[in-house]
Amino acid sequence: MNDRIRAPQVRLVGADGAQIGIVPVQDALRRAQDLDLDLVEVAPQAQPPVCRIMDYGKFKYERAVQQKEARKRQSRVEVKEIKMRPKIDPHDYGIKKGHVIRFLQSGARVKVTIMFRGREMAHTELGRRLLDHLTGDLQELATVETYPKLDGRNMVMVLAPVKRPVTRATPKEAQAEAPAEAAQ
Repeated sequence: MNDRIRAPQVRLVGADGAQIGIVPVQDALRRAQDLDLDLVEVAPQAQPPVCRIMDYGKFKYERAVQQKEARKRQSRVEVKEIKMRPKIDPHDYGIKKGHVIRFLQSGARVKVTIMFRGREMAHTELGRRLLDHLTGDLQELATVETYPKLDGRNMVMVLAPVKRPVTRATPKEAQAEAPAEAAQ
């Protein structure tokens, strides 16, 4: 930027984006100072380096605003965890399955952990069977992102919500479907 540019000649781009051509650095600096702007090196690896006449403070501010907007638009995927034991009661399994369904419908990924204790480690197939049963129960709502694998004393599987195509019904279609569903 400005006096820090060491190349003897630069390819100059004007404040309006127009190509001015290859000029000596002193001439480029003088032009920038006449316009009360900065000379910024935008492509130092080029031969000769490309410099642009711009208001550097304004450029830095706009770039910071763009980065902030990009971070805001970025979607954060939440990972929820459900823990179970291999000898879970059917009612408790239903409750846990309900939690998994709720998490998936909210758009979160779900990490399902089967915790083994003591001699249960000799029967890891019970945990795999439980995870396979859960996968079968949730096949319309979820896809398996990470298949069941043993991690120390735990068996872990990650489920992701199914990406469904968004279908937008017109208000007339929605009203027509409502009485039909009520009749069933």
